[in-house]
Amino acid sequence: MSIDAATYARLREIADQLPRIPGIGQVEIANGEIVMMMSPVRRHELAVMRISRQLNEQLEATHPGFVAHAGADLEDVGLGRLRRPDLMVFPEAILEEDSAAVYPADVLLAVEIVSKSNPENDYDDKVRDYAAMGIPLYLIVDPRDGTGIVHSQPRYSRRESFVFGDTVAVGPWRIDTGGLLTYGK
Repeated sequence: MSIDAATYARLREIADQLPRIPGIGQVEIANGEIVMMMSPVRRHELAVMRISRQLNEQLEATHPGFVAHAGADLEDVGLGRLRRPDLMVFPEAILEEDSAAVYPADVLLAVEIVSKSNPENDYDDKVRDYAAMGIPLYLIVDPRDGTGIVHSQPRYSRRESFVFGDTVAVGPWRIDTGGLLTYGK
């Protein structure tokens, strides 16, 4: 569902002015609503770090000048979406710009580590949104059960499932998932 530009602009203004509430990790805009996300747990952040490290080691050879970076907003004004992937691959030079967000045309890969509290967001909503944004690759890592999926274009019609312990192809990169941990029970 896309929203009109004026509604999105209003939502973006509100999202930018929200106070930083303890325990709230990030703010997204989707489906015409502001969505406040909880701060991730340690194993979630460990997965982000380990995947980021592996990607950054390979990017110099495959995509010089690109970086696997956590902590950036992803914005598609035309779709009325503001997302904050756990990790994205994009040109490092974008971080030198003064804009508030990274734009989908610059992103090669979005990565989401599935949360305990809202897994359908990563499996349904973000699959739809990232495909609509034209992001070529979307990696879902699910520490709830030690599985994942690599989605690839066109429009994520190709899906490759894996289990923790596999070395998985994500476009031109290889991710060893053997160091990823499931959430504690």
